[in-house]
Amino acid sequence: MNIPPIIYGTAWKADATENLVLTALKTGFRAIDTANQRKHYDETAVGNALIKSGIARDQLFLQTKFTYVDGQDHRVPYDPHADYATQVRQSFQSSLQHLQTNYIDSYLLHGPSSWIGLAPADWQVWQEMEALHEEGKVTSLGISNVNLGQLELLYQKAVVKPTFVQNRCYAQLGWDKEVREFCTQKGLIYQGFSLLTANTFILPKLKFLVEKYRKTPAQIIFRFAQHIGILPLTGTTHPKHMQEDLSLSFNLDEKDITFIDHIALG
Repeated sequence: MNIPPIIYGTAWKADATENLVLTALKTGFRAIDTANQRKHYDETAVGNALIKSGIARDQLFLQTKFTYVDGQDHRVPYDPHADYATQVRQSFQSSLQHLQTNYIDSYLLHGPSSWIGLAPADWQVWQEMEALHEEGKVTSLGISNVNLGQLELLYQKAVVKPTFVQNRCYAQLGWDKEVREFCTQKGLIYQGFSLLTANTFILPKLKFLVEKYRKTPAQIIFRFAQHIGILPLTGTTHPKHMQEDLSLSFNLDEKDITFIDHIALG
């Protein structure tokens, strides 16, 4: 299927996850991001919402993640003492059960095992993810919470190249400019999360654009993100905001795009 222009993120929704995902789907979202990491996500609740929505599987874009044990709480979805290939396989099978599906559109490594380079563990995990891809159980692979050096190394050495890169997106860093530029160069799709929560300080500066376009600050930011090649994630819990986040059919003037692009760079 075609990748929808905005993704609904399901992190940090706890017991409200099922109802919120169902509301998002009924509102019109067709791309859902989750992870097999009970500490921050409830994959089972996401799966229940998907079934209750009645939307055909081929009309949905489902993205989930493998998370190392250091990122888990006591509810680890695999044997933490097993080798990494087994951990990935067990986590993936668990995700299929949670989401009540037989394939995943996008499977991400939730983040490298360290801040510098890629460790042997990362390559073992990626190789098993490649195996899932080769078996037709995953359409695309990706990585999140990654820096430029790590992404360059992964792209250089991976047999199955990442299709998606998902990072927290800070205006102070030019909206993750270096990583985005690499993605553009290699034809990768950059997904940006925390576009609002990581950049609340810039929202008052958008007042004149809010008045000019008669849109909310969130709509301005999400449309800006799309203009510069970011596939945005929204995690709103408000039905009205869900509707607004799907209403991005307007265009920003080039000078306004440039203004937002440089809004935190001085």
